[in-house]
Amino acid sequence: MGDLSKLPNIGVKLEQQLLDVGIATAEELKSVGSREAWLRILHRDPSACLMRLSALEGAIQGIRWHNLDSETKKSLKEFYHKHKGE
Repeated sequence: MGDLSKLPNIGVKLEQQLLDVGIATAEELKSVGSREAWLRILHRDPSACLMRLSALEGAIQGIRWHNLDSETKKSLKEFYHKHKGE
């Protein structure tokens, strides 16, 4: 496990997905942002879910995704539904 798995919410599978889409460090994830990183993953894995998007945002903020503030959760949910059409 590498640099990314040291972040909250990032396990082996999500770390590998990030590596597969060209994001190899915490700094790169922060630079790209959770939404763009998730879109890249979604392009390769149509099962990418809201929880994965939230996990990415939490990792960037340095917190468990459950602890994201309500406004962030709402914004992520709107973004997710816009791109997943659910």
